[in-house]
Amino acid sequence: QYQLVESGGGLVQPGGSLRLSCAASGFTLDRYAIGWFRQAPGKEREGVSCISSSDGTTYESDSVKGRFTISRDNAKNTVYLQMNSLKPEDTAVYYCAARPYVCYQKVLSRGSDVDWDIWGQGTQVTVSS
Repeated sequence: QYQLVESGGGLVQPGGSLRLSCAASGFTLDRYAIGWFRQAPGKEREGVSCISSSDGTTYESDSVKGRFTISRDNAKNTVYLQMNSLKPEDTAVYYCAARPYVCYQKVLSRGSDVDWDIWGQGTQVTVSS
């Protein structure tokens, strides 16, 4: 069974940092692009960042550019999202998702189930003082 499991969420003060992990089980990540998405209450799902499998090309949304960094460790079958300078508006449930090989800016922006084959269950991130 192909699964993605997110971890690393929690409560952090504004300006703080968190590192989210997305671990795969039942399959290896080396042939998959991985995206991070988030959804706040009452809002649509937003594509945050993604990384391709082949050359490691990354994309980020404008809202997190310069603050969030995505990376992958294929040996550990895990993708990370390092989040720095967190703001209250970053509060959301964060999900990772997988699709074959390549991520494009448009499939990150769309955040559609049609474009991403495997989704995790999510991890809550709360930024508050």
